[in-house]
Amino acid sequence: MRKAHSLKFEKESVQTSERVKCVDLHSSNPWILAAVYSGNVCIWNYHSQKIEKSFKVTESPVRSAKFIERENWIVVVADDGLLRVYNYDTMERIKEIEAHTDYIRCLAIHPTLPYVLSASDEKLIKLWDWEKGWICSKVFEGHGHYVMQAAFDPKALNTSASVSLDGTIKIWNMDSGSLDFTLDAHSKGINCIEYFMAGDKPFLISGSDDFTAKVWDYETKSCVQELEGHTHNVTAIGVHPDLPIIMTCSEDGTFRTQTHRLENTLEYGLERVWTVAYMKDSSKVVLGCDKGTVVVNISGSHGSDAADV
Repeated sequence: MRKAHSLKFEKESVQTSERVKCVDLHSSNPWILAAVYSGNVCIWNYHSQKIEKSFKVTESPVRSAKFIERENWIVVVADDGLLRVYNYDTMERIKEIEAHTDYIRCLAIHPTLPYVLSASDEKLIKLWDWEKGWICSKVFEGHGHYVMQAAFDPKALNTSASVSLDGTIKIWNMDSGSLDFTLDAHSKGINCIEYFMAGDKPFLISGSDDFTAKVWDYETKSCVQELEGHTHNVTAIGVHPDLPIIMTCSEDGTFRTQTHRLENTLEYGLERVWTVAYMKDSSKVVLGCDKGTVVVNISGSHGSDAADV
């Protein structure tokens, strides 16, 4: 990684609300999609500082909502086990599927293929193909506890990863549906997993109830970095695609960033931080918390590689 000269973190705006479990950024509109524990989903315009659309999905907590921009859709999952798809222009519901028999913890959208992963408390991950009428084309089974998150490998199109409260990371072959390998990754449950690239090499980062985040070289199946400093469960993690920072969120109420030289701990007074969203070619990072959503703008000179590992 190149030198990370002083990055500045400026709170740009705050939208207070009930507990936000997931946020997502739209790449061309100034929109933040927020999934709210009360069962609502809303689109907040961070330019006008106004809610553009808001609607009730279910009486159950909504734990994940994502844009599928190729189709002008929002896909939403909740504790009622249903997967719902809406057109975000008309807000018409396109599809409703009984996807799981227990709480659905997360969604992942494939960057190029028509695939969605869902992960649930029934210890399963399911692969959905919207070009085939949203059929469930694969079921990945093997975790011993709730599956908290799944992610698509951005480089190997037939590979995905998942994490569970069983403390493991599992890597799956999406063509066969079989397990490639398991990493005994943390001493407690794992809440989050993301792929990222450092140069041409892919890595994984995981966040856990053991208060740490870990960076994994999954080609050698080894932990190459352990990030400490949180005083409660790590709920969300990420590595910015342009800025040289690793980001971690926690139930301790803080958002921590780390470069190879500097650590920052930011606290915005919105209690527990549950989720983070960011995207390429944007300096905005969005945090979803118990008491609302924060937009943080990151500025300053920086190197070109995503992270130091």
